[in-house]
Amino acid sequence: TTTTLLTHHLLKAAGFNVGMAGNIGKSWARAIAEEEKEVWVLEVSSFQLDHCYEFKPDIGVLINITPDHLDRYNYDLGQYVDSKFRLIQSMDANDHFIYFSDNQLISEKLSVSETQTRRHPVSTSENKSSSAYINSEKLIFTEYGSIDFQNIPLKGTHNMVNTMCAGMAAFILGAEQPRVEKGVKSFKNVAHRMEFIRSYRGVKYYNDSKATNVDATSFALNSFNTPVIWIAGGIDKGNDYSIIEAVVKNKVKHLIAMGKDNSKIVKAFSGMVQIHETGSMKEAIEKSVSLAEKDDTVLLSPACASFDLFKNYEDRGEQFRTYVQNLEKEMQL
Repeated sequence: TTTTLLTHHLLKAAGFNVGMAGNIGKSWARAIAEEEKEVWVLEVSSFQLDHCYEFKPDIGVLINITPDHLDRYNYDLGQYVDSKFRLIQSMDANDHFIYFSDNQLISEKLSVSETQTRRHPVSTSENKSSSAYINSEKLIFTEYGSIDFQNIPLKGTHNMVNTMCAGMAAFILGAEQPRVEKGVKSFKNVAHRMEFIRSYRGVKYYNDSKATNVDATSFALNSFNTPVIWIAGGIDKGNDYSIIEAVVKNKVKHLIAMGKDNSKIVKAFSGMVQIHETGSMKEAIEKSVSLAEKDDTVLLSPACASFDLFKNYEDRGEQFRTYVQNLEKEMQL
C-alpha cells in the first residue's frame, strides 16, 4: 500500500494525469468507468491475482514475498508464491518488472521463470548490477541519479525498498529526477502504517495496525532503536513467529497480547519477553501506559487479522489513535 501511494504521489508530482485503484480505494473497473487517466497505479492482492488471466501491466512491481494468508493456500507457501507471480504471467519483453532481489522467495522463483520482461532489481546492498540500491547516504538509481536519505521522510529499511520501487516506476515512465526527489520529500504515508500518533510522558506511540502479517511487524520493530512495548495479536493466519524471535529479543521489553485467543502468540514468545494478556484496545493502552518508561516506544503492530475484536484493521487503528490522543482524560478516570 505504501508503494502504491508513493508511486501515485511521485507521478502526480511529476505532472502525470494519474489515478489509483485496485486493493486500495475503488475497484479499477469502477474507477475507469468514472474517469479517464493517463496512468493507473494499481495495488493488486494475491486474492485478486488468483482470478487474473489476461491482466498485463506495463510495469509490474513485486516488493516482497513472506508467509501470509497461508490459511487460503492450504498452508503451502509455494502456492502463495505462485499466486504472487501471476502478476507477470502475461507480461512480455516490452514490459518492465521491478522487484526486490534480496528476497529469497522472489529470486528463487524468478530463476526458473520464463518471463521475458525487462528486469529491474532493487537491493539494500551496494550492488551496481542492480537498477537501484542503498549506499551509506543515498538511494542510488543506477541510470537516473540518487536521493539523499535526509529527503526521505519514511522510516525503516523496508521503506527504502518501497521508495526505490516507486522511484524506478516513475523514472521508467519518464519522470525527471528533481521532481521525483521533491515528491519523495513531500510524501505522507497512509494512516495505520507506521503512523506516529503522539508523545505522552516521554513515550512515543505508533499505529501500525495495517501490519497484519509477521513480516510487516518485523519491519516495524526493526525501525526503532528505543525499547518497544509491543501490542500484537488477533486472528492468526498461519503465522510463523519463529522468524521474528531475534528482533523481538533485541527490541521488545513487553508484549501486550490483545485478542480473544492469545494462546499461540503467548506460546511463541513465552520466556522471551514479559507478556501481558488483554482483551480490548482500552485495556491494552492502559497497560502500555503503566509499563512504558521515558524514551520507550509503544507500537501497535498486530501481525494478525483484526476481526476478533474489531471491524477491520482501520477500526483497530482508529481506536488506538483515539485512546492515545485522549490519554490525559483516560488516565484520570
